[in-house]
Amino acid sequence: MATTAVEPAPGETPGLPDYVLDPNATLKDNSSNWRHGRAPDYSRTREVYEQTKTKSHEAASLPNLVENLVKNWEVEASFKSDISDWRTIDRPNYTFSVNGGPAQSAEHMLKVGTYNAIITANDYYSPEKSDFASSHKTFKRMMPTFAWEVLEVYSGPPVVAFKWRHWGTMKNDYVGLNEKGEKVTAKAHGGLIEIQGITVAKVDEKLRLQSVETWFDPMEMFRQIAANGTVNKTPLVHIPGKDLTSQLFGEENEVHGVEDSNLSAADASAACPFLSKD
Repeated sequence: MATTAVEPAPGETPGLPDYVLDPNATLKDNSSNWRHGRAPDYSRTREVYEQTKTKSHEAASLPNLVENLVKNWEVEASFKSDISDWRTIDRPNYTFSVNGGPAQSAEHMLKVGTYNAIITANDYYSPEKSDFASSHKTFKRMMPTFAWEVLEVYSGPPVVAFKWRHWGTMKNDYVGLNEKGEKVTAKAHGGLIEIQGITVAKVDEKLRLQSVETWFDPMEMFRQIAANGTVNKTPLVHIPGKDLTSQLFGEENEVHGVEDSNLSAADASAACPFLSKD
């Protein structure tokens, strides 16, 4: 059962930072250095979340505070290009690890991108052979919105353990580069893709993330992308002087699933946004 004893009573939120009270708090940081020059638009993902979530957490309850914190962290990790602008982490002490692997710094995630920091190399995708821009294009093109919710919270601060759900619809083909350097394509099936996991996060007195340890099955998403195991694999011949995103997707003029509908096609091709881990 989820822990509820440590949940604050509704309305009793003195001194709590905005990033645990409002899922869109960091989107309002107008003075931050944003990857595309301005904050992204998460409105579509927020709509999908409201329409298809399985839990309705009371405002200012512990699950609600945790959910808001993670959503604001995702915004910063995906779109703020200067780590000094990240308000949701205790930077000197912050680390992130997956499935008991080595602890990663915020600088590492900023360099490689959130997908490449989380996914291990497999027959469908390789973080080592992909870059920040191509990784975001691969997943955001396939699944324009990828909503996120807290299912249960097992302990309160300073060590917060919780179970989460991440879901979206496969609206476009999957196109990625695997560990053998092959271009992998799976036809869009228009169905649900859903993953679940457990995270244990240590927070400081300001409820900023210090250490984040996450456990999930990284192959769960790929099994759902190609449910019948049918994929097309072709060698990718690298063209000197041409970026990886263009080599994978060609000269696509249509923007697939960019969170910010005001971004130009050129901007989206350069660095299509991550997860919308709403």
